[in-house]
Amino acid sequence: MSEAMADNERTMRHEMWRRYAGDDWAAFDALPAAIRKRVAEHAYDAWSVNVMMLWHHYKRMYGRTTRAERALIRYLDYCERLERKAFASRYSAAYGTVLPHDAACVPVLR
Repeated sequence: MSEAMADNERTMRHEMWRRYAGDDWAAFDALPAAIRKRVAEHAYDAWSVNVMMLWHHYKRMYGRTTRAERALIRYLDYCERLERKAFASRYSAAYGTVLPHDAACVPVLR
């Protein structure tokens, strides 16, 4: 059984991203409040360990500042847009129609 199936993952995310191992809850708890809020609002599971690794990268670049938090949140927004686009493309290829959320022009429910 693939790792994605063992984790109850039923999407194509494992084809797009690499999921790092670790304690998701501990990683989530260690993130700054603004980033935790954004991770909780992410349309898909943002994989807290991955976000923690990104947070360490942004802290090295900007220090532990609100600028670093905003930069990471912008990056998470970008990743979410990439995922939505990939899912919409896969849906369109499979069913020959536009993803219903895109057809309805509705935002991501948060």
